[in-house]
Amino acid sequence: MWSSRKEAIIEMSSVEISAASANAPSLPMKGVWPTIRSYILWQHERGTLHYDIMVTLILIFIFFSPRVLHFNDAPGSSSHPAGIVVSSDGAGGLLYQIDGSALATGNSAISDKLLQVIEPISGGVTIIRYEPVPDSEGRVKEYRVWVKRTQ
Repeated sequence: MWSSRKEAIIEMSSVEISAASANAPSLPMKGVWPTIRSYILWQHERGTLHYDIMVTLILIFIFFSPRVLHFNDAPGSSSHPAGIVVSSDGAGGLLYQIDGSALATGNSAISDKLLQVIEPISGGVTIIRYEPVPDSEGRVKEYRVWVKRTQ
């Protein structure tokens, strides 16, 4: 009795497996170019093996192309194009590092020139103090300026 049931179950399961495999779509193995063409034209449904392969290739390109291809999109120097770097001085004020070449030449005082550079960036400010920073040859490389905003 058990043996006949086992045989019946085995026969039914083999029938179901062969029927399922007969109805499954087979992929033609004609060549690589039709498959590449179908990838380019995005002809595969979601959830299929080819769809997963396409998505994986896209993700590989996105994450690994910046390491291999150089897009020349790295940020430049951290300073402002006019040679101005602004940071907090820790006491509620601002510290400006201004390139010495950013100051306009003229007869006015250095503090007035510094204000002309700083006010378009921060608005109304008063200079607390400033100091020139010389380079190795004694020329002024930059100015450090401590300012407070006026209310």
